Amino acid sequence: MTARSARSVSTFVAIVAAALLLHACASSPKTQYVTLNISPGNALPVVQPMHPVQLTALHIPEALDRPEVVTQPAPNRFEISETERWAAPLAQLMRLTLARDLETRLPGGVLVFPESPVPDGTRVLVVTVIDIGVPADGELTLQAEWALVSRSPVRTELAQRATLRSPLTGAGAEAKAAALSRALGKLADQIASSLDGR
Repeated sequence: MTARSARSVSTFVAIVAAALLLHACASSPKTQYVTLNISPGNALPVVQPMHPVQLTALHIPEALDRPEVVTQPAPNRFEISETERWAAPLAQLMRLTLARDLETRLPGGVLVFPESPVPDGTRVLVVTVIDIGVPADGELTLQAEWALVSRSPVRTELAQRATLRSPLTGAGAEAKAAALSRALGKLADQIASSLDGR
């Protein structure tokens, strides 16, 4: 084989490889990004002044804190989507959404957003999500507990737990995100009610 023939074969192989790569990329499914939305609620009546509260942390199970949307079709099995992803880390999305939900339920000025400067007397609200059940269909379940802690002196003022349920209205990532958003709204209702008068 001459040098010119060898170059021609190499060029042909490179062109075919590039075409196959482009075809593979063109035929792969497009990644879908989803986020959470607030679920506005009714503000608590102002019966007596409340000390400010800051949602400092929201913890979720590590198995769910990943970019991909996770479904749990069976008790001991997760399915991780290859094409559906959260627009930001899930724990961060949940914390911000819950804070915005709480803002609509607590009297004005009571909720201090995460990372914001805190006025004197601000208490700490820590939420721990124990589990999020995300079946392929049916309803999403959210098990969570929360604690309200005073800073000076450090003392737990209350600790409560709840299980919230939200129907899944579809099978895709958008339906899961919508169901989780509604569950967080219900969690905000429970937290706000527990803070009433404190």
